[in-house]
Order: sequence, then structure tokens, then C-alpha cells
Amino acid sequence: PTSSSGAPRVLGYPRPVLVKCGTDAVLKCQIGGDPQLDVIWERKNESILPEGRYRITQDGKVYSLYISGVIMEDAGQYICRAKNNIGETYAAATLKVEEEPQELQQTQPPHFLIKPLSLRVDRGEDAAFSCKLSGEPLPQVVWEKDGKQLNEIYESSHYHVGQQDGGWFQLKIFRTRAPDGGVYMCKAINKYGEAMTGAVLLVEPIPEQREGNPHLNVSKAKKFTVTEGKHTKFRCYVTGKPKPEIVWKKDGENIVPGRRFLIFEDREGYYTLKVLYCKQQDTGLYICAASNALGNTLSAVQLSVKGPPVRFKRALLDAEVRERDVAVLECEVPEESVSTAWYLEDQRLQPGNKYNMEQKGTRRRLTIQNVGADDDGVYLCEMPDGGKTIAELAVKGTIVKKLPRRMEVMEGENAAFFVEVEQDDMDICWFKDGLQLQETHQTIIKSFGKTHILVFVNTSYQDSGTITFMAGRSTTSSKLRVKSERIHTWLCEAHKLFYLKKRDFLKITHLMYYQEVGSQEWQRCLTTETATSAEVLGDSVPCEGDYRFRICCVNKYGRSGHVEFPKVVHLAPGPKIKTPLKNAVVTEGEDAVFSTELSANLIGTWFLNSQQLQDSGLFSITQSKNQHTLRIHQVPNVYDGAEITFIATGVRDSATLQIKGPTFILEQKSAMELDPVVLTCELSRPDEPAYWFKDGVAVLQSDNITIQSEGTMKRLIIRSAALPDAGMYTCQAGDQTMSFSVNIKEPPVIIVDPKDDIHMDAMELDPVVLTCELSRPDEPAYWFKDGVAVLQSDNITIQSEGTMKRLIIRSAALPDAGMYTCQAGDQTIMFLICFYSIALQSKLNDIHMERYVSEEVVLNCELSRSNGEAHWFKDGLKLQESENVRLSAEGPYRRVTILCASKLDSGEYVCDTGGDSVFFQLIITGKYQRICFSLLYCY
Repeated sequence: PTSSSGAPRVLGYPRPVLVKCGTDAVLKCQIGGDPQLDVIWERKNESILPEGRYRITQDGKVYSLYISGVIMEDAGQYICRAKNNIGETYAAATLKVEEEPQELQQTQPPHFLIKPLSLRVDRGEDAAFSCKLSGEPLPQVVWEKDGKQLNEIYESSHYHVGQQDGGWFQLKIFRTRAPDGGVYMCKAINKYGEAMTGAVLLVEPIPEQREGNPHLNVSKAKKFTVTEGKHTKFRCYVTGKPKPEIVWKKDGENIVPGRRFLIFEDREGYYTLKVLYCKQQDTGLYICAASNALGNTLSAVQLSVKGPPVRFKRALLDAEVRERDVAVLECEVPEESVSTAWYLEDQRLQPGNKYNMEQKGTRRRLTIQNVGADDDGVYLCEMPDGGKTIAELAVKGTIVKKLPRRMEVMEGENAAFFVEVEQDDMDICWFKDGLQLQETHQTIIKSFGKTHILVFVNTSYQDSGTITFMAGRSTTSSKLRVKSERIHTWLCEAHKLFYLKKRDFLKITHLMYYQEVGSQEWQRCLTTETATSAEVLGDSVPCEGDYRFRICCVNKYGRSGHVEFPKVVHLAPGPKIKTPLKNAVVTEGEDAVFSTELSANLIGTWFLNSQQLQDSGLFSITQSKNQHTLRIHQVPNVYDGAEITFIATGVRDSATLQIKGPTFILEQKSAMELDPVVLTCELSRPDEPAYWFKDGVAVLQSDNITIQSEGTMKRLIIRSAALPDAGMYTCQAGDQTMSFSVNIKEPPVIIVDPKDDIHMDAMELDPVVLTCELSRPDEPAYWFKDGVAVLQSDNITIQSEGTMKRLIIRSAALPDAGMYTCQAGDQTIMFLICFYSIALQSKLNDIHMERYVSEEVVLNCELSRSNGEAHWFKDGLKLQESENVRLSAEGPYRRVTILCASKLDSGEYVCDTGGDSVFFQLIITGKYQRICFSLLYCY
């Protein structure tokens, strides 16, 4: 097929066009395609019609847009869009309009006012990045992904680049796919400079139905063998639009990236699977499956992992430990005399406080103390002949997915770090070389639930260092190395400087530095990309003195060595403004002060609207060394908008003076919640309108707010004040204002119930509930006992339900008696709690009982509560149960039963409950006898 058949294709991209204001401009685009193309021109997402100042023509495959009488507003990006029934494409053309030179033309390099936000979307959803830019002229914006132009990796229907008024720019990606995830760069350029920022897009996978993979003939798969413990790498080069999605499989199962399996796309565009420290179980069929909307394909290789000549008697086993625990790895070598070395991946471990290495016979043991996230990894025990045994240590803790141990990127590439933690919304921090990182245009810090991201945009060699992520007490670190390539060799002969290029196609920047004689620091004084010679003026150095100079060059791959010029040069800087004038805004009648600091002690002159000022009663002009000051006393309103200019030899600076009407601030107005608030302002004329503002926002009349105007009196009335009504209110009439600071206070809390102090009697072991009702539910209440704060415990519960505050003693005891106080705000209520012990139900006098020997005797006592506790005593000693004496309790009854009484059982018996007791006088006589034991033993 020829270049003009099929879907539309851009044969020649438009070049940027620069024209002067008022002239004609022509934008051209060369596009081929068959069938016939339908071509339109667009600007700001609107089609351009061939009318008025616009004319559209076609000459073969060249489509042109003519704009006559160009004005400054015509500058910007124009889109030439072509489509037919097979497809569509577009090309962007930039028109720059050069304004006629003006003495005070404003110039402003690009600056990001609002930068794009990082996003996380589900596969198939649209993703949109928006940013707002300032700059004069308006910058041109280019979007890139992972360092590549979007049209290099995406078809035109997959994304849209737009621009809206107000400096807004947008990139929208339709129906996101897994390869769309990455770092997106927004570069803004105008003729005064450039700016750059970035954002991250995460595309979350969702289950989807895939078509069946194409048939694979396993017998034709390439075969590859690797020794156990070695690394192996498979690379697969796949092309296609849309960009294919790549899935690596082993024996038909998807491979998940982990400690030993790395999946990535390298700088050359190869999709790579790297298997680290191969094990026997890694033997199998590995497949690279690529698919996009138009089809799929496969590539396969058969991997065999062979064991070492000498094997371990017992290999290491994978282990899993919790963070800050101790991990133990153990194996067995063939013979006791065999020495071993331990490795964490490629780092050899040494015994110390962290690692303990033991040898007992043929056993070899590694103990890891205080395990952290960075101890998660692959461990090896290696014998001198190269035989290895491998185990993976999984560390379970706050950090679920840790940082890679090291990362290498080329200068100018992005460095992205991803960490996953176990919980959402955790407090996290990123550090570089011990210093906490903050988000900037060059540093992206973003969190999506459990996933946290750090990206260094457009890295330079200064970004190299130790990157640390911290979540709570857990940390993980990575060594970042930004690689550069030296590409120049410098030669210095006499007073001439030469450099030899090794790559002529690379963009070179020359950097010149100076060093004052006697100092150790080098400072940059010149940067150039095109000049072959440069003049260094005295303004390039901070002060008069003798200076040395050196030069080097830099490109995207690195920096050359420095070459120093052989001679010392004496330079003296010209005068400069160190502290420029600042615009002043003062109230009428106040003093206005303008001050500037020069780099040298010079005599200067002040001007007001081009009129030279002299020291007088209205103007005070002072100079203290390099500091010049102008003070205008009691500024009159006629100077509003005046231009203040300072001129000295070789320097000039200006600022404006703005006068505002006097503002009267009244004392603060305080009111209780629900009370009315009235703000009153009296004007000099009844016909002058007044406007009310609250915290800078206009106040509108509502059901609760009334704005009145009665002659010269202006009022704002808040009928029922609430806490949100507090703030600074301003009444503005003309250029004068009057302000009111309104403070709304909540009514003091009061104790609604009880009204008076309470005296309570309670019985031991019973529950006690103290209740206090407040006037507001949000007011806390505090409980005290005998002046000491009461804390919640197993026996004491403190409740707060709306306005009801309670203290509950579940099971009262004598020590709980005392004075309890409930305090809310400045109000208190007291509860006096008294406890009484368990009492006997029927209080009796001492009981006298006479019984016969051998008779059964029962002493009975009834308590006031079934669960009460009572103890029996005989003649002052606690009575113990025996074969002849039984102690029993049934409900409220407590009994002593003497089964066969004897004279020894006579005496005083007491039933004691702690707070009450009853006495029994028992006398046993010998008139009645019975046989207590029926068996006699004879010897």
C-alpha cells in the first residue's frame, strides 16, 4: 500500500508560525488517506468556518488555513483534523503573534497555578488531568507519558488534549487500559521560559472476559537451562496500536510480581520477566501473552533449573514473621567442615547485633533480630563450591509492599516509588537522606487508600540518595541512583577553551562558575546553549575582587568534568537593586513608607508622578548607607494611584501608592446564643447606600437577618443569634467602612436535675446509680469522690446519654461511701452516699438453749437478703465444719447443725454478718443419751 491509502495519516506536521501583529498568517498540514478525507480546522474545540478573516484551501495533500489581519488573541494552537470511513487523525499547529515592541511590555514565563492531580481509576473508566497556567504570552502545552509523546504510543481516538479560557489545559484518556498507568508530564513553554509538572495515573484491574489465547505448540517452545541460585531474564518485543497489554504466565497461571519475579518494560521497549535466585520449582513453561483490541499473540520458552553439584543435606525453608519479631533460618550442609556465607539477595551479611550466625555440626543457623520491613526478601546460604540454598522471608506488619532495595534511572527519567500499607488513611512521611519531602512540581506525593506513591519528575543526579517511607513505627528504604554519562572531554590551552563532542546530536548546555580568591565555594554565573564565546561583566559577581573561572557542559545524560581558566581576573559589579520597592496600600491620613536597598552606596532621587521630591514637611527622604527611604506623612486622598519612582546611577525602580478610606473598628460585640444582635452604622447623608459584609462575603436578607435603612441610620439585625453568626461584619458606604467583631457565646450549662444536694442510703452489694441531668447534651460532666476524680473501672461505670450523666456502682461496698460531686461547667451537685451492712431479719435478744447429750442441735438465723454473707463463731473462734458439725445456707437462712451433741459443744455461738450479730448460749446436759456409734473395736 502507498502512504495515501487507508486511514488518514499525517505526512508532514505543521511547523510553528511566527507573525507580527496585523499581518497575515498561513498554517499548513500535509495529510494522506483513501477514501477521500474530510478535513476541518479547530481552535479551542470549536470548528473554524471559512468566513470573515479565515480561509481554508486544499492543494493535493496540503491543507491550509489562512488568517488575515492577525491580532494577539489569534495566538495559540490550531488543530487540523482529518477523517474518513476507515479512521481519523489530527495534527496541531502553533501560531505565535509578535506584538509591536513596547517600552513597558509585560513578560512572564510559564507558571503552574493549579497542577494536575494524580488519579486512580478502574480499568475502562475515563481519566482526565487538568491544570491551570499563567504566563505571558500564554504558554504552549505538551503532554507526555513516561517520557514519550502521546501520539507515539496512543491512537488519536484514545485521548484528547484540550484548552479552555483562563489558562486551563486538559488531557483526557478514554476507556483506560492497564498500559495507560504511569507518570504523565505536562510541559509548558513560552519564549520567556518553561515549566514542568507531573501526575500519576493508577489503573486498577477488574475481572474481564478474554478471548481464548491462540494455539501454542509447546514442542516448538525454546528451551533454556539455568543453575539453581542464578538469575534468568526473558525479553519479549511486542508492537501494536493500541499499545498491547502484556501478561506473563507460568504453566498457564498468571505470574504475580514479588520478591523473585520482576516484570517491567525496559528502555528499549522490551517487555521483560526477570526470575531472581532460581529454584527447582521454577522449572516450567513461561509464556508472554500480548493482546489489544485488535488481537492477541503468544511467545513461550521452557525453563529448566538444574541443581548444584553438591547439595545441602537440608535446604532452607521459606519463613513468615511479624514485624519486630525474631526470624530464624536453618539448613544443613553435607559435612561439618564445610563453611558457609549468608546473603540477603546480593548483600553479604556479617554477624553482629542484627544477625547471629551459628554452626552446630552440619547445621547452619541465621537469626535475625528485631525484624523490619526491609528484612523482607530472599536469603541465601552459600557453600564455597557455589552450591546455594534459598528461602524467602515474608515480614508481616504495617508495610505490606515495601520499597525496592535499590533503583537506578537515567538522568531525565522519572523515578517512581510505590508502597502499600495494611490500613487506609494512615499517617505517612517520605524522606530523602533524612529530610522530609514535600510535594512540589518536581516531586509528586500521592496516597490512594492503602497505596502511597512518590515520584521524582525529570530526575537529575542531585536526586540520588536514600529514600525512606515511614508509617507509624515501620520504615522501608531504597537507594536511588541517577546515572549520568560523561560525553565531553575538555582541553585548555593558554587563554582558549576547546571541547570535543562525542555525540554531536545531543543538546549541550555550557555552565560557567566563578570563585573569589581566598574562598572555597564556586558559584554559577553563566548558562548558555549556543554561544561559543561569552563576556563576563562585573554584574556577574557579588562584590569587587579577584576571581577565578571554570567551565563544564551538561546534557540529558550527564555532566563533564570542570576546566579552569589559567588567569585571575579583577571584577567590580555595577550597582544593583537588592531590595526592590513594594506597592503600598495605606489608609487616608496614615504615613506611607517606600524603601529600597542598593548593592552600593549611591546618591538617589525620588519622584512622585514624574515630579522630583525634596525633603519637606510632607516628604521625609533619608539614606543610611545603601538603604534609601521615602516617608509621606499623613497621606492625602489626592495621591491615590500615584507612581513613586527611585532613580540612582544605573538603577531605576517604581511602585504605586493606593489610598483607602478610613476604617473604624468598634469594640467587640458579644451576645448569647438565641439573643438578638443589632449592628448600627450612621452615615452623613440619608441617600447614600450602605452594603453589609460578613468575613468579606456580602450579607443577604433572610428569615433570620433583616437589613434596615432609616434615613442616615443603617442597621443589620440578627433576630436569633447562632454560633455560625460570629465573625467580622463590615458596613461599607463609598470608600469608607465600619467593622464590627461579633462574638456569639453559648449559654452557660446548668444542672436541671436534681436541684439540691442528695443524701442516699444504700445497702452493701446493692447497685447505686447517681444521675445528673444537664441543660445541654454536648457539655461534659466530671465526677469526683471526696474531691478526687472518679475513674471508670470494673465496678464503676460512667455514662453519658444526651443530657443525662450517670455514675453507676455495680456492687456497693463500705469503702464506696462518701461525698460524690457531679461538675458541669461552673455548676456542681453533691450526693452523700451512706452504706449499711447486711442485717438480720428479726433482731432477737441472746438465745439460751439447753439440749441433751447425743441429741441433734440446730441453731438457725434468718438474714434480710438471700445473698448476704454470714460467719459462725463459738466462744470467739470461727466455727469450722466437721463430721459432727454442719454449716448450711438456704435462701436467707443460715444454720449450724450439731449431729450428736456432747458436753464439749456447750458454749456461746454467734452468727455475725459484719454489721449485725445474734448470740446463742448452748448448754448440753447428760440426762439423755443415745448410741452415736454402733461399732466397737476391741483389741
